[in-house]
Amino acid sequence: MDFEKEPLINPAKKIADVNSDVCRPLESFPTRAWTVAFGISVSLFLMGIGLIVYQLKVGMGVWGLNHPVGWGIDITNFVFWIGIGHAGTLISAILHLFRQRWRTSINRAAEAMTIFAVMTAGLFPLIHLGRNWFFFWLLPYPNLRNLWVNFRSPLLWDVFAVSTYFTISLVFWYMGLIPDFASVRDRAKNRIRKIVYSLLALGWRGSQRHWNHYETAYLILAGLSTPLVLSVHSIVSFDFAVSILPGWHTTIFPPYFVAGAIFSGFAMVVTLLVIVRKVFGLEDYITMVHLENMNKIILVTGMMVGYAYACEFFTAWYSGNTYEWFTFKNRALGPYAWAYWTMIFSNVAAPQVFWVKKWRRSIPIMFVLSLIINIGMWFERFTIIVTSLHRDFLPVNWDQYIPTFVDWGYTLFSFGFFFTFFLIFCRLFPTIAMSEVKATMHTGRKTEQEHEFVF
Repeated sequence: MDFEKEPLINPAKKIADVNSDVCRPLESFPTRAWTVAFGISVSLFLMGIGLIVYQLKVGMGVWGLNHPVGWGIDITNFVFWIGIGHAGTLISAILHLFRQRWRTSINRAAEAMTIFAVMTAGLFPLIHLGRNWFFFWLLPYPNLRNLWVNFRSPLLWDVFAVSTYFTISLVFWYMGLIPDFASVRDRAKNRIRKIVYSLLALGWRGSQRHWNHYETAYLILAGLSTPLVLSVHSIVSFDFAVSILPGWHTTIFPPYFVAGAIFSGFAMVVTLLVIVRKVFGLEDYITMVHLENMNKIILVTGMMVGYAYACEFFTAWYSGNTYEWFTFKNRALGPYAWAYWTMIFSNVAAPQVFWVKKWRRSIPIMFVLSLIINIGMWFERFTIIVTSLHRDFLPVNWDQYIPTFVDWGYTLFSFGFFFTFFLIFCRLFPTIAMSEVKATMHTGRKTEQEHEFVF
């Protein structure tokens, strides 16, 4: 069996240290940094609630939407946050099936990121409805109106795919938390905390029977989650690909969207983990091995995304379709060229610095680059949606899409919504899977001994 050249976590740490270090944020008062961050997130959250009330009162005219741009920043944010949610399931499920030990310190935070990102994404189709109080019309259930949803529409496929993905990811996340809830329960000194974590632990005692059932259920959920990584964003891409609009009607969208989702998702995981390991003092558990491996995946998926960009341009030119070729020239040279070239720089050029090992292992560089990639992936969704809509087949229909303060406010609201829940998670739940990390620590010590003694 091949072992890592570096220990996954600090070899000086003992099994007993894991519970103390990981549970410290749960058992102490919030730090000033956490309080400030939480205050900003809640403020953006409440601002978004105010915008929703304002939109319900005034109407859809508060958006910057027009004819022919019927989708704008709202759907851009929906696709962006669905993509962010892909890395969590990939780290948890697929790497678990392949027995990759380096996932153990980062899977918990990545899974939480998936849950909250999908929750954030789910807000935008509801906000975009206009008459939000009729959202239940989208649900396929017997009703007195004798109206049924269009099962041939990819917009309905989204409902099934995203809800299934969220449900499986939530159960998978909670399943992994059960042993750690029991550890927090056993350490709790406050009676209320002990009762709450006892209920969350579902009577976990750590017996052999419990572990057998746990491992079996966890493996089954990992197997169920794996195809969802490919299916969810493929179906999101069908929202565009099944249309006849130039720039959207292309078969490369499903793999292109999946690669882009993993690309942006891992960038967000790096952003969050760099902050979490520093704020909560978890540098001995979230080490450079974990961060470097994620940066390697970012580099690979970034090249896949760049290849998809090139394929799109080549296909548009080689097809001989005048409308298709105009759309792509318009992206690169038209009024939204600034968004297109921001996307190219952020998603294709910037990640190439990870070819250099020294830069790949530099905390400041990877943190800044992860932010650049997330900005670039947001602009990718903006470019795909807006540049294909604002100039369609008839020049008489052409118009510019200019986002209003409501559009940008909803974007800020999405980040406030996401970080509010993520910060609460960091305060109430273990951010590292303690039970899995302990198994990795044992492997790390065994590896050191094998390298130390040569027979």
